Amino acid sequence: MTTKADTSSLTDSAAQLRMAIVRTARRLRQEAAGETGGLTPTATAALASIERHGPLTPSELARIEAVKRPTVTRTLGCLERAGLIERTPDPADGRSALVALNGAGRERLRRLRGRKNAYLARRMRDLSAADVETLERAAEILDRMREGEPRPGRDLAS
Repeated sequence: MTTKADTSSLTDSAAQLRMAIVRTARRLRQEAAGETGGLTPTATAALASIERHGPLTPSELARIEAVKRPTVTRTLGCLERAGLIERTPDPADGRSALVALNGAGRERLRRLRGRKNAYLARRMRDLSAADVETLERAAEILDRMREGEPRPGRDLAS
């Protein structure tokens, strides 16, 4: 049974964790900014979803990203103008197209992830082995916390 004091303590811990995650995510976006080539965080997230789930229709991408179809249409236009995706006719629906990453899109994601990973590795270099193990365990716990969450669209496990 959870007491009011326990709930307050959990709320305080959740607030501290949330702020650490938000600040780290912001710093990772800033670190990768030199590799985005002007892509917004929304476009970068869409690019990663296309890599993970593609080829897929724009409607499927909208469900996965939990955005409206017009937002996906604009985002795909941006990604296409940047030369990062390709559209092909959907064999199941001649009125629609499938979008997939091309080589340039895969390379852009590789560079973005590389910059973010390198940043974290540099920051972790000065930590003790015990602290690194704690962070590894925290990553596992965060992944486990998300298990079973309702997800928009198809399976989003990554």
